[in-house]
Amino acid sequence: MKMQKRTFRIGELAKHLSLERFVIRFWEKEFALKTNRSHGGQRFYTEDDLCTFSCIKDLLYNRGYTIVGAKQQIKSLKNKITLPQNNIPKKEVPTYQEIEELKKERASLEKRVIILQQQLIKLRELL
Repeated sequence: MKMQKRTFRIGELAKHLSLERFVIRFWEKEFALKTNRSHGGQRFYTEDDLCTFSCIKDLLYNRGYTIVGAKQQIKSLKNKITLPQNNIPKKEVPTYQEIEELKKERASLEKRVIILQQQLIKLRELL
């Protein structure tokens, strides 16, 4: 089952960032940011977009960068973050035996939690 990432409309994004909608649209254009749009043309922003806009806001409002300087910073950050696809470690699939051992360990831990909860109740009664 594939989990969907959270998306925001422009009003929600503006509220999260404490900005006006026109500022978001302006930055989208100035920083050449590609956003998802519905068939009707409505903008939808992802959590990654939220992080990008938050970074832009920090650079411009808190650190005193110009638009040009902020563009350079964003570009250098993206270059540092981008990883080649072949460096992503492959996830190993556990064997049946490993799964069974994990199930036993979980059951044991659940029993231990119950015992600890009972001991805690007894201690509370003593206080």
